[in-house]
Amino acid sequence: MQYIVNPAREEWAEILKRPVFEQKDLESRVQPIIEAVKQEGDKALKEFSIKFDQVELEDLRVKASEIEEAIAEVPESLKRAIALARKNIETFHRSQKEEIQIVETQPGIRCWRKSVAISKVGLYIPGGTAPLFSTILMLGVPAAIAGCKEVVLCTPPGKSGKVNPAILYTAHLLGIHSIFKVGGAQAVAAMAYGTESIPQVYKIFGPGNQYVTMAKQLIGKEGVAIDMPAGPSEVAVVIDESANAGFVAADLLSQAEHGIDSQVLLVGNSKERIVEVEQEVEKQVAELPREEIARAAIANSKSIYLEEEDAIIDLINEYAPEHLILSVKNDEEMAEKIFNAGSVFLGHLTPESVGDYASGTNHTLPTNGFAKAYSGVSLDSFVKKITFQKLTEEGIKNLGPAVEEMAEAEELVAHKRAVSIRLESLKS
Repeated sequence: MQYIVNPAREEWAEILKRPVFEQKDLESRVQPIIEAVKQEGDKALKEFSIKFDQVELEDLRVKASEIEEAIAEVPESLKRAIALARKNIETFHRSQKEEIQIVETQPGIRCWRKSVAISKVGLYIPGGTAPLFSTILMLGVPAAIAGCKEVVLCTPPGKSGKVNPAILYTAHLLGIHSIFKVGGAQAVAAMAYGTESIPQVYKIFGPGNQYVTMAKQLIGKEGVAIDMPAGPSEVAVVIDESANAGFVAADLLSQAEHGIDSQVLLVGNSKERIVEVEQEVEKQVAELPREEIARAAIANSKSIYLEEEDAIIDLINEYAPEHLILSVKNDEEMAEKIFNAGSVFLGHLTPESVGDYASGTNHTLPTNGFAKAYSGVSLDSFVKKITFQKLTEEGIKNLGPAVEEMAEAEELVAHKRAVSIRLESLKS
């Protein structure tokens, strides 16, 4: 990790840059994939499977027999862990349901808002170097609570042509049966526009690499909704002298092992503890099965010493991390000052891993600084909110003259007449 001491504020923007492709270069790679899927449908998807996944597929859809086989393969201990995670995620997301509240803005005028499920949604589940079956829980559970009628799931197959058993088991557990062996930008395009096999959806969810994120942004320009630009994973960890170096190193590596384009950021006001963390990182990374990936991510990452706590908080809010761990003694006090982050983990005993899997919060979060304007996935992500209003005779009489006045001032005569004609009818 690059070690930086007390950087000047004018240097922060450069220091905090994420390791990403140039947008134009990335777009030029992804746009042809999208166009091919739009024009050629399943044929393009199968060709991309050969090119990117090194597997030739006859059928893109996962068969019922494959799901049954997967259910039998998943160990009972993992099934119990998934059940626990599902329970916590359901509990947290069910609490987000809103009751309809009818508001009388003035006598005779009632207004209310109702949440209505998005009827067709698509879930993208990464399955390349790491089969993220936990993401199915994070997306499928709120989709079910919201009442989405059709859920389509795309995930890349392995070189055997099969989907990871835990992915199929978790999807089955949540009642998701439209599962397709398609990954990458081509999966996003397939769900956005539909193919002979894959239904078109109205909104696409799920994290992915930079190609998936770019595909989501491009189809968003054409009117297909997306959850957010959720790209390569990242974590920022803030430490002080109370931090446990071994814990912090494990937290940093838990993000670094996601992929070579992941980024970790260590920020602290204790030089001694920063050195200890870096030593622990070197020790622990050598023990990881995904050591090569983690080392590549660490090489793109930074540790920053800042003497003043206020400066640390300002730097974190400027970075706007996807995940933020506050491994400090005054964690709750510091958390109150954070306004740009996807999800915050407080104290020495709260690893980011619990949010990734089973605490109940959602792990589909804004990356690349988008936490400045986007929230993570929640129940709200799967619903539309429709407003309603109803006026009585008293209501139109009370409100009508003001609307007439405003419509006339905007020179919208028909708007005024729509009110005037009703008021005239009530005089007779």
